[in-house]
Amino acid sequence: MPVPLLTTPRPFGTHGVCLALGFFDGIHLGHQHVIRQAKMDARTRGASTVVATFDPHPLTVVRPDKAPRLLQSLPQRIAAIEAQGADAVLVLGFDEVLSQKTGEAFVRDLVHGFGGLRSFTVGQGFHFGHGRSGNVPLLRTLGRELGFSVNAVAPIHIGAEIVSSTRVRSALRDGKLNQVAELLGRPYSIAGTVVRGDQLGQSLGFPTANIPVDGLELPPFGVYAARARHAGGEFPAAVNLGLRPTLQSAQPQLRFEAHLLGFQGDLYGKDLSVELVSFLRPERRFAHLEALKAQIVKDIAAAEKAMS
Repeated sequence: MPVPLLTTPRPFGTHGVCLALGFFDGIHLGHQHVIRQAKMDARTRGASTVVATFDPHPLTVVRPDKAPRLLQSLPQRIAAIEAQGADAVLVLGFDEVLSQKTGEAFVRDLVHGFGGLRSFTVGQGFHFGHGRSGNVPLLRTLGRELGFSVNAVAPIHIGAEIVSSTRVRSALRDGKLNQVAELLGRPYSIAGTVVRGDQLGQSLGFPTANIPVDGLELPPFGVYAARARHAGGEFPAAVNLGLRPTLQSAQPQLRFEAHLLGFQGDLYGKDLSVELVSFLRPERRFAHLEALKAQIVKDIAAAEKAMS
């Protein structure tokens, strides 16, 4: 098994570990229910709660053509898991070797690695291991032999459908931010480290903070009113998401650019979280940069009004 990355480590003491296992893309209400069950189990045993996830998504290795775009970057996923109160997050590097490991071998490796693994908590329909050979019945069988219990958590329903990462992605693609927030149990946000762009916003008089979004599932391109947070505080923001068609580049690059209203300073290299609040207008091409600049003024006014 690849060497795992264990974040936010804390002393596990003598009462072992209760493990929540899954990919947990988005940390939606269903994922939160799984983690909450693991925490409850750990509390009754005096054990520690560890949440195990994978990087990259297993389908990236097994079926690249079927691999989904993700709802969160790995650091954002880890932060969301930590926010649920886990004692530690275990990130398992998923590669060709791990993809060939049977569900049984995978479980035995985890039990051996932790030493005192007291319970597994998974979603009711969760599968893992080569050929999807790992499932709840296998966990129960191995639990009787190896001394751990199994919690199979039923899915959460909103309306007639279960809450799932697939459902969140679909709502996000359709721009249904309110529905996405309902499924996540919190407003939708994009977070990351601010990178240096081409300074176009600066040259137009509206400096922006750029966050990489490659590989992420995204809402429709356009301009959004948003709320931006970083270590220095919280600011309303106008966000542009898209390919910036006014520039007519031969190789347009996807950009997520946030102009923080009332902010003065340098955010390069710093962590920024941007919560999209409302859609203002779709992306479109302008005849020239002066026309774009005039529209940005209107967009900022609209964002300020939406956030007031």
